[in-house]
Amino acid sequence: MTSARRPLRTRDSRWAGGLSRALLRLGLRPNQVSVLSVVFAAGAAVALVFLSRGAGPAWLLWILAAVGIQLRLLCNLMDGMLAVEGGLKTPDGDLYNEFPDRLSDPLLLAALGYAGGDDTTRLLGWLCAIGALLTAAIRLHGATLTGQHDFRGPMAKPQRMALATGACLLMAGLDLAGGAAKEIAPLPWILGLLLAGIVVTIVRRLVALSRLLHGRARS
Repeated sequence: MTSARRPLRTRDSRWAGGLSRALLRLGLRPNQVSVLSVVFAAGAAVALVFLSRGAGPAWLLWILAAVGIQLRLLCNLMDGMLAVEGGLKTPDGDLYNEFPDRLSDPLLLAALGYAGGDDTTRLLGWLCAIGALLTAAIRLHGATLTGQHDFRGPMAKPQRMALATGACLLMAGLDLAGGAAKEIAPLPWILGLLLAGIVVTIVRRLVALSRLLHGRARS
């Protein structure tokens, strides 16, 4: 069976091992943690949509969104560790590993576009959301053709979420700084960078898949 497990060095860290053991003691199962990742992503998306409506302190909503994104990623790490290192792998584990991410990515990226509050950022957010789904679709289709998952970037899921988190923290800092800093509008540029990275990722994965298929045909 083709493994869809992303290679992550953080799995070998002491804190990750300690947290996974704590979750095991609490009786949590990997599929439950996978579903929980969507809950955190949805919470972050709600905070971002509230920003577009001017509801609540902007800096607080930006920070809540950043925390939600990181908790989503933490769940993505823990579900695999509970399944493999914890010996709790289930027959439908790969389904729970993949489908929640297909919900979380567009939720977060589209909501990040709405948080900008104008048509440009909304468009960029939706394009990033669609692009994130395409990167995953290419990886999954490639795995059905070759038996290998291609996680190459430069804007794979970890990089997308790192940039989204950084954007939220930057916007929170600018709001707290007040004055002229609040007039700075870096979000369209950040979303543009995110979109450009996603496009490069799509092209790189397609080219690599094509080369691999041609190489196998020749051999």
